[in-house]
Amino acid sequence: MSSTHSLRYLLSHTASIMSRQSDQVLQERLGIGMSQFRILMILRERQGAQQRLLADCLGQTEASISRQLKLLLEKGMADVQVNPLSRREHVAVITPKGEKIWQAAQDILDQYHEPAFEQLTEKQREELANLLRVLHMHYCQEGKPYVCDQRLTMEEHDT
Repeated sequence: MSSTHSLRYLLSHTASIMSRQSDQVLQERLGIGMSQFRILMILRERQGAQQRLLADCLGQTEASISRQLKLLLEKGMADVQVNPLSRREHVAVITPKGEKIWQAAQDILDQYHEPAFEQLTEKQREELANLLRVLHMHYCQEGKPYVCDQRLTMEEHDT
């Protein structure tokens, strides 16, 4: 097995397992899933996001985003408003309740995943963050599918 194959598998598998476990713990404790959490995360960063932007940032279809957004609307965590810049467009915004749920989800996920990261030294954490940043920049280059437009650094996510 080549090292690239092994690295690709380990990274993909670890990310998938982390996402599934995160989804389960958020469902159990807050009644939301990772898809809804990710939508809230983007709405916090970009108040007034259209479904197309949410779909592109999350690598999902607009239909999937529409379903998740409908659940967030029903739970009072998001709202849809007319775009003040273009009256024909509708944009999603996070509500105060959505802000509280997002923060609670952040805290829950930090607590849940901390034991895994505690196995790493501070230097290893920094190295991992730097390596992931390099990979992120490669895969989120202009012109590639599912490119995030945020280009957020790991420091911003760690705060």
